[in-house]
Amino acid sequence: MKVIVGLGNPGSRYEQSRHNLGFWVIDLLAERWTIPLTKHKFQGKYGEGIVHGEKVVLVKPQTFMNRSGETVGPLVDYFHVDLEDLFIIYDDMALAAGMIRVRGQGSAGGHNGVGNIIDHLGSTDFPRLRIGIGQPPSYMDSADYVLQGIGEEELIILQEAVVSGADAAELWIKDGLNSVMNRYNRKQTNEDQ
Repeated sequence: MKVIVGLGNPGSRYEQSRHNLGFWVIDLLAERWTIPLTKHKFQGKYGEGIVHGEKVVLVKPQTFMNRSGETVGPLVDYFHVDLEDLFIIYDDMALAAGMIRVRGQGSAGGHNGVGNIIDHLGSTDFPRLRIGIGQPPSYMDSADYVLQGIGEEELIILQEAVVSGADAAELWIKDGLNSVMNRYNRKQTNEDQ
């Protein structure tokens, strides 16, 4: 069984914000794989299906970003998921807008949602996919930046990154983490975007 969790904030106010890219990927996968997110448990929305012969659970925590672990921790326990079979998808200011990076483990890197998941799991050993949103302008607080609306040009870049993120999640199910890292962690050029 594989569990894919996209991080974001619930509610229409945040739908189109940079902080909700994880939700965007889950919504795209749910549509692509015909897995409706109609189940509710552990303060999260989720759906289950079979993808490439593997049982897959898609999850959107409804706790707000900084408390994502309150959904992920109990869900992992409930489904008896090995941490290597958990895939977390989220936005990252440390990467340029539209860039994607995949790691098998590591720190939260200042991301509060991931930090809360680490706290609840008691481990940093789970795969994650980071979608770059770039740095805020010098005059703007980072919290305001991740929650504000997105301009048209940037929206196109981020929508393409979300498609790549969904493709990466599918490759992870089919071929494993090393294949995903080999494909998505190489130096990205403008031609790749």
